[in-house]
Amino acid sequence: MKFAQIIDFKTERFDDMDRLMDQWVEQTKGKRTATRELIGKDRADGAHFVEIVEFPSYDEAMANSKLPETERIFQEMVALCDGMPTFTDLDVVRDEGFNAATSRRFFHEIAVGGNLDAIEEVFAADYADHDIGKEQETVVGSDGIRNDVSGWRDGFDFIFELDRQICEGDDVVTLWTWTGTHTGDFMGVAPTGQQVSMTGTTIFRFKNGKIQEGWWHYDVIGLMKQLGVMG
Repeated sequence: MKFAQIIDFKTERFDDMDRLMDQWVEQTKGKRTATRELIGKDRADGAHFVEIVEFPSYDEAMANSKLPETERIFQEMVALCDGMPTFTDLDVVRDEGFNAATSRRFFHEIAVGGNLDAIEEVFAADYADHDIGKEQETVVGSDGIRNDVSGWRDGFDFIFELDRQICEGDDVVTLWTWTGTHTGDFMGVAPTGQQVSMTGTTIFRFKNGKIQEGWWHYDVIGLMKQLGVMG
């Protein structure tokens, strides 16, 4: 079960606190178990802040708290606060909004933006991919997504318009419109400079805050016709 911790604190030195958080992120890279962090400021009290930190599970949160970097940063955080921060521990029983945001992160930050390093943060290591455009019915592993994104980015300069998202339980369904310019080799087709588009649907299933399984349905035949490969 996913776990979240709410940290409530007051400080007149938020800029220093913000730099401290950046320092923690840098120092715990590759070791921290937190999957998401959000800080909000009280509109009625500019010195009052609430931080929400998300973890795949309570056990992962405890492992994170035992990192020497976490303990050191916490002591520095307390020194910047007006009084001792308070903590609320929560088992997450519903999280459709976070899942939808993570799905959007794939389309905008990874696919279009090219931040392939974020794949490990978004997809489970044993992610299973079902894609009508592949000969192999199921590809397992986050490296499969990395190869797919690289192939599409090498072949096209493209954008995604996310037309609609539907969340239900652990599933997020995204209806999208993809538009691109054929600028590089793609599936053996030399660059044509052709502007192309297609619509599709992607279903992502989440587990412990990461995408565990995905299903892709899109008009690959229509795409090939636009590239002049099929009549």
